[in-house]
Amino acid sequence: MTAAVRVLVVDDQELVREGIASLLGLQPGIAVVGTAPDGDRAVELAVEHRPDVALVDVRMPGPDGIATAAALAARVPGCRVVMLTTFDDRAYVAGALRAGAVGYLLKNLPAAELARAVRLAHAGVAQLDAGVLAGLAEAPTAAPAELTGREREVLRMVSSGATNREIAARLYVSEGTVKNHVSRILDRLGLRDRTQAALYARDHGLL
Repeated sequence: MTAAVRVLVVDDQELVREGIASLLGLQPGIAVVGTAPDGDRAVELAVEHRPDVALVDVRMPGPDGIATAAALAARVPGCRVVMLTTFDDRAYVAGALRAGAVGYLLKNLPAAELARAVRLAHAGVAQLDAGVLAGLAEAPTAAPAELTGREREVLRMVSSGATNREIAARLYVSEGTVKNHVSRILDRLGLRDRTQAALYARDHGLL
């Protein structure tokens, strides 16, 4: 059997925090290993329990969600951070992604969809709420860098959430070749990771 995805829930509101933990605890393939009311406690628990995914609110007393995401990335690099919040704010989104978060979702998700988001985050799939993406797409952007046809094809598949293995199978190439394509795309566009690549593709009409 596949091991359950280990999740840490971080939110300063106890009712919200425990509600999310309870809902996730009922979902198959997910195990909540801890809950934290603030960023400092989140880092302590993450170091102790080594969760696969941390769901972190953006606005919290003390270290906010962005600072917490950066601290988790530094102290527990194997933990994927997903921001789970009520705030659909472009500055928060940009800050969270720069801090290393792999997703930015709003709290109006049904429990089953949140569980799916947790599993996808654990698999390394970047996720942004549709409304958040739409807001980012409205921002003015620079002209797209020049990519080859194959690089554009890989970028579109990366942005759709495809893994390197899935891209390799579709293109009939090795995973190593796909990794090289992805590395060149990120380097050429000046991007840090697949999440930023997905944003770039959306902003420049490449999807």
